[in-house]
Amino acid sequence: MWQIRKCTAADFDRVAILLRELWPSRPFDAKRLRPVWDRALGSTAQRFVCAIDNNEMVGFCSLSIKSSLRSEGQLAHIDELVVAEHARGQGIGGGLIEFVIDMAEKTGCNRIEIEGAAGSADAAGFCSHAGFDPRATLFSMGL
Repeated sequence: MWQIRKCTAADFDRVAILLRELWPSRPFDAKRLRPVWDRALGSTAQRFVCAIDNNEMVGFCSLSIKSSLRSEGQLAHIDELVVAEHARGQGIGGGLIEFVIDMAEKTGCNRIEIEGAAGSADAAGFCSHAGFDPRATLFSMGL
C-alpha cells in the first residue's frame, strides 16, 4: 500500500524520473533543476510531497503558498502533480491532493489552485473530480 510523506533532499533523483514523465517533450537538465529543488526545500513558501509504494516513488506533488489580494489571504498553488503511469488509477493522485490540501489549510490558506495541461481532457477530468472548478485561462511567457 502506498504512503505519502514530505520529500527530503535525498529524493531528488527519484523525483527527477517522475518529472521526466510529466514533461516528456521538454528538455530536462537535472544540473539546473537541483539548485531549484534545494532552494525550495529550504523555503517556507514551498512544500514537496511524494507517494511511496514498496520503496518505489510513484507520485510527486509540489505546493507553493503566497499572499493573495484576490483571495484576501493565503493562496496555495499546486505547481506540479505527477503519478507514475504504471501506478495510475490507484487513488495516488487524489491522495497527494488531499495531503497538500491539509497542509494548505494548516498553513492558513483559504484557497488552493491547480493548473492542468492545456487541452488535456484527462487533466481536466482529474481536477474536476478532485473538486476544483475552472476559474481562469492561464497565459505564460518565457523570460
